[in-house]
Amino acid sequence: MTILKQPVFSKNILQIDAPQETERIANWIKTSVLNDLHRRGVVVGISGGIDSSVVAALCVRALGNQKVLGILLPESESSPESKQLALELAKTLGIETLTEDISDALRGAGCYQRRDEAIRRIVPQFGGAWKSKITLPGSLLDEQTLNVFYLTVVSPDGEEITKRIPTAEFLQIMAASNFKQRTRMAMLYYHAERKNYAVAGTANKNEHDLGFFVKYGDGGVDLSPILHLFKSQVYQLAKYLEIPSEIQQRPPTSDTYSAGSTQEEFFFRLPFEVLDLIWFGIEKGYSPAEIAAQLELSEEQVNRIALDIQQKKRTTEYLRRPPLQLTPSF
Repeated sequence: MTILKQPVFSKNILQIDAPQETERIANWIKTSVLNDLHRRGVVVGISGGIDSSVVAALCVRALGNQKVLGILLPESESSPESKQLALELAKTLGIETLTEDISDALRGAGCYQRRDEAIRRIVPQFGGAWKSKITLPGSLLDEQTLNVFYLTVVSPDGEEITKRIPTAEFLQIMAASNFKQRTRMAMLYYHAERKNYAVAGTANKNEHDLGFFVKYGDGGVDLSPILHLFKSQVYQLAKYLEIPSEIQQRPPTSDTYSAGSTQEEFFFRLPFEVLDLIWFGIEKGYSPAEIAAQLELSEEQVNRIALDIQQKKRTTEYLRRPPLQLTPSF
């Protein structure tokens, strides 16, 4: 019996064969959409971000550009850059787009009003012209700190105020902000259903496994083509697929907060190229010492990051669970 030896851990261990993986995913998309879901095409919410851009490009590879509809879903606090880059992507791929401004829907649901009400309990002077964002403490490479969220507000004259968010206010801000993702998904399904299309999700492994998504929001989709890929691997596909360079160079953001907040400062607390390697190494059974040596880190840093990954996975497990059901008693 031949025993396969595990490769030595290295900085290149997450390198993929991009052409081969592109072909594999495209074939899976085609089979999933046409044979399993019995749909004619796909809709993709395109945001000018790396994940939605790669998913849209993969869907074009699978189904052709005539069967991919890109939906832009801006609202009053969206970055103008998101629309600009999404349209550039659509032009590159040759796909049809529609723009649905969801601002009125969010106002009707009280998204902004409910969120701002909670913010004013922390910063009473917060007003309509102010901007806000939520962040976690600094990099996990620097020190061990709890995942305690902070609110930063920016006044019209540029003054920044940062305060720790009490639990009640944090929950209200998040619940109100999540109207954005859930409204976007409702709009995607409207267009999918009117065309007999499927909704293609854009979440990667980092977002799904660590809980950086909204249940029944961006997590509510028909198929997830890149859910198995680390974020750093998504970038490898983006390079091969020739996604516009401006999109590849843009810092990843959820485009949720008016003051702007990258995914790293809001949730992940590390550059993806470091996070992904440590996560993969721990997942595959490499020792912290092996990982630390190759990444020029201390074992303490590796252990700190591994603990944060475990905690995030544990505390967000409910997001990945299907609805609980009671089994029949007969």
